[in-house]
Amino acid sequence: MRACPLCNKQSRMVGNYSNRVRATKYNPTGKTRKQPNLQWASLPKALGGRIKICTSCLKKNKHLDIKLAD
Repeated sequence: MRACPLCNKQSRMVGNYSNRVRATKYNPTGKTRKQPNLQWASLPKALGGRIKICTSCLKKNKHLDIKLAD
């Protein structure tokens, strides 16, 4: 499953439409699934390697706060 291991952001269903659209002769397309924007991020030197995290965690530098498990 595509999910951020730090904040657990996962896919979600979206696709609501406004009342203005309902009042016209518009055929709504229904709901679609949106995935989180996961990017590769380097871990600190002590841990080495890299992980895929969402961009909001990447901007907050949460991947640098990961500590070694004792």
